[in-house]
Amino acid sequence: MPHLFLYGPPGTGKSTIGKLLAENLELPFIDLDRVIEANAGMSIARIMETQGETAFRDMETSALKSLTPTFLPLGEGQEVRESVVALGGGALLREENRALAEASGKILLLTAELSTLLERLQTDSEKRPLLTGDLSAKLSALLIKRSGHYSSFPLKLHVDGKTAGQNAHRAQVLFGRHRLSAMGEYDVIVGYAFGATNLALQNPIIVTDENVAKYHLEKIKQAIGREAPSIILPAGEEHKNLQTVSHLWKTFLENGLDRKSAVIAFGGGVIGDMAGFAASTYMRGIDWIGIPTTLLSMVDASLGGKTGFDLPEGKNLIGSFHPPKLVIADPSLLLTLPERELRSGMAEVVKHGIISDPDLFALCNRGMDWVKANLEEIVKRAMAVKIKIIEDDPYERGFRAALNLGHTVGHAVELVSGFRLRHGEAVAIGMAVEAGYSARVGLASQNTVEAIEESLKALGLPIHIPEELPQEEIIRAMRADKKKNAKFIRFALPVEIGKVELVDVSDLEDVLK
Repeated sequence: MPHLFLYGPPGTGKSTIGKLLAENLELPFIDLDRVIEANAGMSIARIMETQGETAFRDMETSALKSLTPTFLPLGEGQEVRESVVALGGGALLREENRALAEASGKILLLTAELSTLLERLQTDSEKRPLLTGDLSAKLSALLIKRSGHYSSFPLKLHVDGKTAGQNAHRAQVLFGRHRLSAMGEYDVIVGYAFGATNLALQNPIIVTDENVAKYHLEKIKQAIGREAPSIILPAGEEHKNLQTVSHLWKTFLENGLDRKSAVIAFGGGVIGDMAGFAASTYMRGIDWIGIPTTLLSMVDASLGGKTGFDLPEGKNLIGSFHPPKLVIADPSLLLTLPERELRSGMAEVVKHGIISDPDLFALCNRGMDWVKANLEEIVKRAMAVKIKIIEDDPYERGFRAALNLGHTVGHAVELVSGFRLRHGEAVAIGMAVEAGYSARVGLASQNTVEAIEESLKALGLPIHIPEELPQEEIIRAMRADKKKNAKFIRFALPVEIGKVELVDVSDLEDVLK
């Protein structure tokens, strides 16, 4: 896995934020300046004083090479672990150094206002040879000199006004890198699936569907680095049933899978749910890895450990909590999605914005053209919303139920339509219907309802239940839904953009008015 490099002007908190980021991700932390000092046996100030800046930059290059397996003697590469690395403020001025860092990881540039930097550097400017003397003048001149260099890094985090802990979390979102631990420990990575899946797996098997297989199956087999067998299932929610799960169990057995084997779920939410459930029950549970291929599964279905399949009476009525060992979300896989499927996935993104990220919700209003040009940002931000919720409430005993926004009505509409409506389309309808109900009972304002409807329409998503779907069948399906509780069904209702409330409802006819 690639290193996570923190870079930027002196005083932006690279080391402080880096240590917290490494702790959150359970990764080693490396301060490149401390490595240089250890190698030289003297402080950086002393190196600069006795040997000059050129010699110091040479030492930076050597230190960076020590983190890159390509430059290590044969046989030592396995000792280089993915790490969080804090770089000196000028470490990447050399093109060679920048090329080394870009080839072995992701670079996040930290920025701050001049006043913030001056305040932080007052106490230790003497330790920074390039800033000795008139700190304000020296720092201003340095920032002007390096402005073009710093601005050339696409991934940026402005640190002013936030605590180090908040900035460490924001860095995780920008890196697309999370370590989940509330329900079994596993990593979630937004990255290049065909370059990051060279995993040490014993006897893996790939589960995918016919649509994904056509575009990507051979590439993922090559990335795994072995001739892994594959199971290609028919695509579609209508196949998410016990018969298909039984086929998976039987094929696992035929391919000799044992308790040390791993299932690779390579597809959308249907594949992840079924492959994960089959893995959770085969030989009392074996490992599985999720490589989601749809927007909906990247930002929602692949996260949280819920697995299962449908019964004729309702969606996901049979299932288990069985988290994957790893999730790799590769936005480039979305480029082969049909337009309708991509739009469908945006319903879950809107949902996450309504729940707790008003800025994400605002981005959704820019429409599908903007979305297509910024898929990685959409995936990272929407994913972060769900991860925070499921880490706080892994087994849905409290606020995790907020993720059901739009789903109580949506699941029923999807089922009654005979799955002619895509999941996201049905959820979009569910959000609009539930928002209208929320306004009628005095929770949401009409402005909030209109904002939700306009956002969904801007993405080409439906907001009304099709007239041909019988209301009584929708209500029957809602009552059979897994979220029912005695005489009431718990709804997640929007209050405002960024806030929902959980409400027990008995009059389902009123919801659908």
